[in-house]
Amino acid sequence: MAGRIIWYVTCLGCAALFYGIGVYANKREKPMWFWSGSTVDSAEITDVKKYNQANSMMWKVYSLVYVLAAFLELWSMTAATILLTAGSTLGAFVLISVYNKIYKKYKMHETP
Repeated sequence: MAGRIIWYVTCLGCAALFYGIGVYANKREKPMWFWSGSTVDSAEITDVKKYNQANSMMWKVYSLVYVLAAFLELWSMTAATILLTAGSTLGAFVLISVYNKIYKKYKMHETP
């Protein structure tokens, strides 16, 4: 029983954290950053609101991996562990890729 409680607290806690980042990104007036310690200058982004909305959606969708893993445990702990492991390792690479696409889409292009 204690193992299940730890599982749910961990999975749902991570889900809440990532969802919270998404909510924060959506409410920001300045561009949301991705890397720790970095910033994105407003002058770099063509549409800050849409850029932040895309960032927000990225984080909220990522939080679903943790919600699914939490409740998948009711059916199969093995499947839930595989999903959690894949989501937290491979998911990091997917987040980087998605963020780079968002940044490139909304980055101000220099005109020659």
